[in-house]
Amino acid sequence: MVELQPSKLVVWVRFPSSAPYSAGSLPAVFLFYFFSGGAFELSKKRRKTNDKKGIFRLFYPDDSALCEALQRYFGHSSFRPGQLDIVRALTAGRDVLAVMPTGAGKSICYQLPALLREGVCLVVSPLIALMQDQVQRLIQNGVRAAYINSALTENQCRKALQNAAQGMYRIVYAAPERLMTPSFLHFATSVPISLVCIDEAHCISHWGPDFRPGYQRIAEFLSLLPQRPPVGAFTATATPRVREDILQSLQLSQPLVTTSGFDRPNLFFEVHQYSREEKLQALKLYLSQKSSASGIVYCSTRKAVDELWMLLTAEGYRAARYHAGLSLSERQTAQEGFLCGQASLMIATNAFGMGVDKPDVRFVIHYNLPLDLESYYQEAGRAGRDGLPAECILFYTQSDVRTNHFLIENSGAETAQQDAQKKRLSDMIQFCFTQSCLRRTLLRYFGEAYGRSCGHCGSCAPRAQRASLSRMLAKETRQKSPVVDSRLWCELDRTRKLLARRESRPAFAIASDAVLTQLCLQRPSCLRELYRIPGMTQTKAEAYGKDFLKVIAAFS
Repeated sequence: MVELQPSKLVVWVRFPSSAPYSAGSLPAVFLFYFFSGGAFELSKKRRKTNDKKGIFRLFYPDDSALCEALQRYFGHSSFRPGQLDIVRALTAGRDVLAVMPTGAGKSICYQLPALLREGVCLVVSPLIALMQDQVQRLIQNGVRAAYINSALTENQCRKALQNAAQGMYRIVYAAPERLMTPSFLHFATSVPISLVCIDEAHCISHWGPDFRPGYQRIAEFLSLLPQRPPVGAFTATATPRVREDILQSLQLSQPLVTTSGFDRPNLFFEVHQYSREEKLQALKLYLSQKSSASGIVYCSTRKAVDELWMLLTAEGYRAARYHAGLSLSERQTAQEGFLCGQASLMIATNAFGMGVDKPDVRFVIHYNLPLDLESYYQEAGRAGRDGLPAECILFYTQSDVRTNHFLIENSGAETAQQDAQKKRLSDMIQFCFTQSCLRRTLLRYFGEAYGRSCGHCGSCAPRAQRASLSRMLAKETRQKSPVVDSRLWCELDRTRKLLARRESRPAFAIASDAVLTQLCLQRPSCLRELYRIPGMTQTKAEAYGKDFLKVIAAFS
């Protein structure tokens, strides 16, 4: 029997034997498995009848239903490259390992299946800021979600778990160390778990047990659940060796392994070699030409962050700082100020940015040399998430190499781990000195072939082009973009900021720049037309639509 449901295709297979897993049942099951590409869920189930015969229930998601759900919950009319295969597999109950670059839309790949499957989805996330940002966005889209972490009191954690057990939340975020606590184990073993998704899965291998030992116990946690749910592992940067570590550590079963293209064509990469004195002057010169742009400056140590922050704020820059040495409230204030636009510049260690989705970051500067190319590419990828041109500038100084060797040798890691980290640092240094295409060098490091020179990095672009790169890109963008009424755009932006202040939220959480541009181009006249704007969810249209439509009507 075939049964069509709103979000999936359900196939009931009845077998004459009372044992559904008998040899006679296997050909039909494997035949369906073959034609489905391996993406389905098998569950042995008894119908409430006097019939004792075994029944298989096979779920296979319908693509049109997935697209409809994507529009309903997230306001997108179509999936980005690579997303649909992952969503289809997880919805059907298959394990997944997905390596997707920053900005490719990893979160939707597990949030959407979580909303289509029965039960509670658990998302393992390494940082408090990441959880808070993701949960806030889900709530804004009308999805009930919660996080369990050290930012909450024990009473708050207990209440959140009680609410989740009663079905109030569809998605619950938790730190890896939280999984094996008695209260969380009791919760996880007493409610149906629809999915377990591991964000930033490279933490299992990349930093090792000294960085996040809780990641090493995820497989143990899964083994304690009454029924193992499908597992999705997601990361932005992973070499082939790291991918294999993830597969083995999580014990993924016949997973869909997918690697989206690492290339981010809108990003311009450049490396500059300076002395310590020249580096500060170069930074000031660069920032003076980016006064209205939003950007991140990464430093390798807390001390460097504090010194640079004090220097730049004394010179009038609207800068915030972020590192693990600050209190939780200080970090939250800094992050919220940056997201809301009160601070246009964030000066931070690598503690900042993981999972924080600010789409309009126009540049990322590495003021100090990163420890490895994985960290560099992930942090640089926080620029230009809106798809518009952005710059990733790396400042190389010989003293940074000594600092990084010191950090590695005093990390407390085992000798083998230190040797591996020094090898990755060596690769990072070679990248700084290469005369070849920087983009090609990066992509090859992650196992992706890129045969040509990109023409859009510090090695490939002509010198004259590099000198006036920002001006040239802005001109090129204007030439390629449709004409937008600047007065209408500014008025919509003013309305967006008023709504954001009223609700104490970032302006881009109300509507992104891309949404404002589409409002100017399409000029909807009713809520139904507004709902068709990419990125405008039904929840947002109902909450803010009248305000935007009033502005548009005044310009008609």
